[in-house]
Amino acid sequence: MAQKATATTNLKTTTATEMKTYLIEREIPGAGKLTAEQLKGISQTSCTVLKEMGPRIQWIHSYVTGDKIYCIYKAESAELIREHAKKGGFPANTIVEISTIISPATAN
Repeated sequence: MAQKATATTNLKTTTATEMKTYLIEREIPGAGKLTAEQLKGISQTSCTVLKEMGPRIQWIHSYVTGDKIYCIYKAESAELIREHAKKGGFPANTIVEISTIISPATAN
């Protein structure tokens, strides 16, 4: 069975806000050759910006490849992801909303 790629999070008010799941493609030449220390620095910058932005955006994890980093985020909107990238000083070349997640378990 496929999983819906949305979550609901409670804010400080009594209303709930729907968080959508996004895939972000960041074109960073040589990303796959970044050292552990460089990746730590990028992660720290991202986390600092996320903390400042509040609970409407959340980084789940990222995949580092040759010249790109693919990130999975939960956010209320793609605009929040663009804002995060601008404040952090890193690209967000492509942002797509994930509608459904499938895996080998989907075949059962």
